[in-house]
Amino acid sequence: MRRAPLSSICSLLALTLLGSACGSAQPVTLREGPREYVAADYDELLKRWTRVERLYSLQGVDDVLSVTATFESWEFRWAYVVRYAEDYRLSIPQRRDLLEQALADTRQYHQFYVALYGNRPQDSDITRANPAWVVRLADDKGHVTAPVEIIPIRKPGVLERTYFPYTTVWRQAFRIRFPVKTADGPTVAPDAGLVTLRFAGPLGNLELRWPQQAQ
Repeated sequence: MRRAPLSSICSLLALTLLGSACGSAQPVTLREGPREYVAADYDELLKRWTRVERLYSLQGVDDVLSVTATFESWEFRWAYVVRYAEDYRLSIPQRRDLLEQALADTRQYHQFYVALYGNRPQDSDITRANPAWVVRLADDKGHVTAPVEIIPIRKPGVLERTYFPYTTVWRQAFRIRFPVKTADGPTVAPDAGLVTLRFAGPLGNLELRWPQQAQ
């Protein structure tokens, strides 16, 4: 059995702790509208919108897949821009423009920042022609949607390591984008009670879940 380096084990421990903070699956909302956040609120919003799941081998002694994902929702984007603007000391007009762009993007895409670790490096690359894992967005109303874009982040930099601290050298990072609407209508129903990011393949499957607040 291949043993992970100590630094990798420490990173996974940190992920487990983050998962504990997120493990209660606190209900969230995709509702739009103004928010009142300060830069110090970012860490709490990151926890609220982040999920952690691990799929083990049949022997239960090694990870087949470990995934941490942040749903970059309307609410999350608002908190992110506030933190980013504070860190970079943006002017009020710069902050306003950045926020408008970020929020407009949420009306086109359901976007997730994802960092994952597979038992073999090639299994972690979900952009391969024949990937080990197929990713889908699903809700509890029967909608299942394929991504329109998977953007690999080949060399995560200070932004990724700071704003998504579960990013490590042992994990591959991606942004996965799904359409908000298709010809058949919304990909997440307005009255959905659950939004799921699903990884499935011949090695198994796992789901990261975001329960929705009652409207």
